[in-house]
Amino acid sequence: MIKIEYSLEVQQAIKNNEPVVALESTIITHGMPWPENLKTAKSVETIVREYGATPATIAVINGIVNVGLEDEALTELSAKKDVRKLSRADLAHCLMKKETGATTVAATMIIADLAGIKIFATGGIGGVHKFAEKTFDISADLQELAKTGISVVCAGPKAILDIPKTLEVLETLGVPVITFGQTNLPAFWSSDSPFISPLSLDNPSLIAKSHELRKELGLSGGQLIANPISKKDQIPFETIEPIIMEAVKSANEQNIIAKEVTPYVLSQINQLTKGKSLLANIALIKNNAKLASKIALCF
Repeated sequence: MIKIEYSLEVQQAIKNNEPVVALESTIITHGMPWPENLKTAKSVETIVREYGATPATIAVINGIVNVGLEDEALTELSAKKDVRKLSRADLAHCLMKKETGATTVAATMIIADLAGIKIFATGGIGGVHKFAEKTFDISADLQELAKTGISVVCAGPKAILDIPKTLEVLETLGVPVITFGQTNLPAFWSSDSPFISPLSLDNPSLIAKSHELRKELGLSGGQLIANPISKKDQIPFETIEPIIMEAVKSANEQNIIAKEVTPYVLSQINQLTKGKSLLANIALIKNNAKLASKIALCF
């Protein structure tokens, strides 16, 4: 029997059937440096509360699934080194060995579904990496979106990915990609991109209705909601794209593979942009928390 430990705040919200927004923990452990990671995590939780929902940051602590982290646990996790990065493949292994792990999009979706949470806010999803035709590097996030019925709010696929191939795989898997408020797909740090979004909606209540209708139709899997970063916080696509290619090239030359690719490339991009990408990353996560909270209130 899997033990799930709820924070007091989340426990009360679920008991009262109040809106809850799931939040992942790899952003804290692998996506940002200390102390920005802790500051951002707390700010995102505060935003969710301000918009009328309850934040549930998800992680595995010493072999126990945590849905919602108390302040002390959140602080400890943000400062901890060598935390496992958990996806579908190694979640059970981490629990069995009673280790501590941060949840990716895929693992967060699995646990949120177990807890009965319908909506999840993150930064960007994983997908088909550049040069995947040689490396076969495709994130488990895509398969999870096809299996687990959670609506995921992000700023689009991570811009370090091959976005057209990512969209093709999502279409093949039957995952709706819905951009909020515009027809072009956002590309993480960039509010706009050259790629047309498969679907678009401009009302949180319609996104929630779409989620419920999929369940009524008996369709498996969730929805991907692409929420553009605000223009004042973005790095334009034409500015960031050559920087991304330089960082990806560096990763290939260093033979960095598998789960280490994304943290390495993000770190390189942060250096090459002199910290601007980190500031944009923080802004887009906060923006996604706002939209996810608005959708949560519509269920």
